[in-house]
Amino acid sequence: MPIAKNDIQTTADIDRLIQHFYDSMLEDPIVGFFFTDIARINLAQHLPRISKFWQRQLLGLNHYQGRTFEIHQQLHQRAELNADHFHRWLFLFEQAVNSLFAGERAELAIGKSRAIAQSMLQGLQDRQMETVLKNREQQGLQFFNPKP
Repeated sequence: MPIAKNDIQTTADIDRLIQHFYDSMLEDPIVGFFFTDIARINLAQHLPRISKFWQRQLLGLNHYQGRTFEIHQQLHQRAELNADHFHRWLFLFEQAVNSLFAGERAELAIGKSRAIAQSMLQGLQDRQMETVLKNREQQGLQFFNPKP
């Protein structure tokens, strides 16, 4: 008989979720290296910060202060984050949520993670294209802009 799962209700629940998520993510062959080899995160500092981010998203607590996009943009400049990386991140996050929780906030966490991943990927791609176009313009390259 399956064990009934509770919904995400407290900061301790979010801490547990983030710890479980990072335990699997750091070992993952597709995305783990971003954290261990590229960013070389300090888990003791990183996990509380990420927990605060999700506490804000899911519980409405306003004690997260960070530059989420800028940090990921800097990481992207060191090692490209692509759609496959974001899909894997989502898979692992959803797996962590579903293995520990069930309910409205658990579903909210999954929905927000999807929106965040999509927005982050689109933002990184847009910034990358802006940089390419700016560099070409500075080099004096012309573009053909067909009229619609």
